[in-house]
Amino acid sequence: MDQKDQKVKDALLNGKTFLGIELGSTRIKAVLIGEDFVPIASGSFDWENRLEAGIWTYHLDEVWKGLQGSFKNLCGEIKGRFGLSFTRPGAIGISAMMHGYLAFDAAGALLVPFRTWRNTTTEEAARILSGQFQFNVPLRWSAAHLYQAILNREDHITGLAFLTTLAGYVHWKLTGKKVLGIGDASGMFPIDSRTGDYHQGMIETFERLAREGGYPLRLTDILPGVLSAGEDAGVLSAEGARLLDPAGNLEAGIPLCPPEGDAGTGMVATNSVAQRTGNVSAGTSIFAMVVLEKDLSRMYPEIDMVTTPSGSPVAMVHCNNCTSDLDAWIKLFNELLQTFGAQVEKPALYDALYAKALEGEAGGGGLLSYNYYGGEPITAVEQGRPLLVRLPDSSLSLANFMRTTLYSTMAALKIGMDILTEQEGITLDRLLGHGGLFKTAEVGQRLMAAALNVPVAVMESAGEGGAWGIALLAAYLRQKGETGTSLSLEDFLAQRVFARNRGTSVKPDPQDRRGFAVFMERYRAGLPIERAAGEYLK
Repeated sequence: MDQKDQKVKDALLNGKTFLGIELGSTRIKAVLIGEDFVPIASGSFDWENRLEAGIWTYHLDEVWKGLQGSFKNLCGEIKGRFGLSFTRPGAIGISAMMHGYLAFDAAGALLVPFRTWRNTTTEEAARILSGQFQFNVPLRWSAAHLYQAILNREDHITGLAFLTTLAGYVHWKLTGKKVLGIGDASGMFPIDSRTGDYHQGMIETFERLAREGGYPLRLTDILPGVLSAGEDAGVLSAEGARLLDPAGNLEAGIPLCPPEGDAGTGMVATNSVAQRTGNVSAGTSIFAMVVLEKDLSRMYPEIDMVTTPSGSPVAMVHCNNCTSDLDAWIKLFNELLQTFGAQVEKPALYDALYAKALEGEAGGGGLLSYNYYGGEPITAVEQGRPLLVRLPDSSLSLANFMRTTLYSTMAALKIGMDILTEQEGITLDRLLGHGGLFKTAEVGQRLMAAALNVPVAVMESAGEGGAWGIALLAAYLRQKGETGTSLSLEDFLAQRVFARNRGTSVKPDPQDRRGFAVFMERYRAGLPIERAAGEYLK
């Protein structure tokens, strides 16, 4: 064993590692890092949301199957490389998709199936709350789901004792603590960055509305407690250890950092928690986060206000749809190859098809694509219907098709980001990209830079994504506890984690910019087609 591996083995034996697990839309991933913040091992588990009775959901038994599977795979990698049974990281962090609705009674029983962020059935509630609060409450936020259930007079409301997110649920089961990191909490209910807690005036307004609807709820009793990065969020219980590791090797008593949402861990993983920084996460959904120097001049229904894991205000542009349609097309191409007996590894196929996009005409050859698997509030589309549209004289080629399909993944985001850059005058030096869209070198970066007219950087660690980000928050918790340091999260990331990792940056190409602008003219003009498809294709 060389010196480097021996050092890692010593860290494993002495609890000098940090475990991060993130439950994403299509994959649950576990990443273990050392004191140098470099990944040591990882494990993953693929899963998919289900559309049941008109609701996008995941079954909770799948949550634990996936958590156990990803952790088992990570442990197997450690066993194979170092001959060790993994028993004790220095700290653990849990992250997951934000928003949605996980409602429990006083006995801890789930009251209704998990309603994920992807559901857009809360339009009336979001409209009323946004008007009452004078603060944008998006359709996917937990507050909107709760108030819509009140408006619908759903039976389960009378038994509601605890409402949380997916990360909050897993953390609760592992530790017994009903808490959330402030970033994840800010996607449940508006946060007052001055107090680091839910906005008290809006709490009172919501409770008044609930009483008027016949439900005397106390939100402070129902919502999780709010914690900032580095604060104590409890320890792994014996029951929690067995839940995560049925093999029985994982020890109880391990500290956990506050559970965070995927937006917060994306900010951490890209060193985008300081003012004038931003990041864009592109996977099943796509969203951009911009840390603000000052408040926006007014409320915009297209812009969500959330926070960093340390509580700074963030403008968030969130779109429900990104790579699902792209993935479906690539799967179709793979079936075609297999029909002719060709076997191509999935990463190689993605790389080849992404690269083909750069050979296409800058404007996409007159093709138009909508990647809407679900509704898209930013473009006022209630029901998603993936579409490929072209005129008889459009240039249908593989290169133009791939460029257009990739353009469609970022088009709705462009509409929201224009509000920040053009109407609010916000300037960014660069955006940090992460998620599946950026796994192929250069292509996603180059097209995103053209779409948003800002340099886009990708770091070497970006492939580990939010699981790495929550592992960093676990490391921050442990280092802060051991040293008693007052080092802020922003300084911890800049000085200790990313000091030598600036990533590779791609500037907007003028020809790509002009081509994307042409595509966006078609995209905006064709939106009535997408809305009609949802109305007529049932």
